[in-house]
Amino acid sequence: MKFWTKLLTALALCAPIAHAAPPIATLSLPGGKTLSYFASQPPNPTPISALIVIEGYPRDANRTFAAAALAAALNGQTSSPVIIAPLFQVPTAEAARFCHFPGMPGPTKTNALWHCGTWLNGAPAINAPVTAFGALDALIDQTLRRYPSVQTITIAGFSAGGQFTQRYAAFAAAPSRPVRERFVIADPSAFLYFNRFRPHPHPQSCPTYNDWKFGTENLPAFLSRSAAAARAAYSAADIHYLEGALDHGTGPGTAYRMLEKNCAAETQGRYRLGRGIAYAAYDRHYLAHGRHTLTIIPGCAHAVSCVFTAKAAAPALFGQP
Repeated sequence: MKFWTKLLTALALCAPIAHAAPPIATLSLPGGKTLSYFASQPPNPTPISALIVIEGYPRDANRTFAAAALAAALNGQTSSPVIIAPLFQVPTAEAARFCHFPGMPGPTKTNALWHCGTWLNGAPAINAPVTAFGALDALIDQTLRRYPSVQTITIAGFSAGGQFTQRYAAFAAAPSRPVRERFVIADPSAFLYFNRFRPHPHPQSCPTYNDWKFGTENLPAFLSRSAAAARAAYSAADIHYLEGALDHGTGPGTAYRMLEKNCAAETQGRYRLGRGIAYAAYDRHYLAHGRHTLTIIPGCAHAVSCVFTAKAAAPALFGQP
């Protein structure tokens, strides 16, 4: 066990080798396209839970997967959950310029493709009749078919993956069979609000601050759910927020360069930690009235390898099946 813990620590924390890829599986999507994903091979062939982790920017599914695997090992999760990380692929040339992470495989000939900034909004693929949210719906259903013993599925996203997960929680399709579904939203750059309230409003200088993807006005047709229905679904969902205690300001480790800085995002606060604390307060007042949890992770800035592997994050990531 010590050997595997050391290996997983190296994979999650050491950028040059982080990124030896785990096994890749494939999911068939509409239009003859596919979604590739990393999948663990647990010793127990009948896991009772699944943890689906959503890559951050710049599409670091390998690093996110490694952090989740290390977190499971450190918390004694030796036989469950099965860990899965979807790869939202983009065209090769675009990835090379804007959103490629070391060790990540390029797209196959059959992969559905998105642009660097569209998959995290759940948008339609550019070469297939499926949205990013729809692809995750299909991946969850395939997981439930392949692992009929699974009783709980947790979708956990960090950074850009946190944005994806937070919005997905409002628009997710019902799973193909009854299962407990949980959502972990970690250090997103900005949030989806469900009314016109903002902690730092300046609507006169930002008239579109409540439009999608920061609000629920002018929702795109591909979401196929009203603002009221999305709010109800989100309020009822099993949601846990994680925020790095040091993910604040512009200093080293905060990934400030990649923070959303448009006027709609600025109405939510200046930095990630403040935005997360403000959103949790908004959630308590307007949405779930205390049923959703917020955990601030000591000693962590903007690093999935720190946040996911922290002891304080384990109850959100693994819960009780």
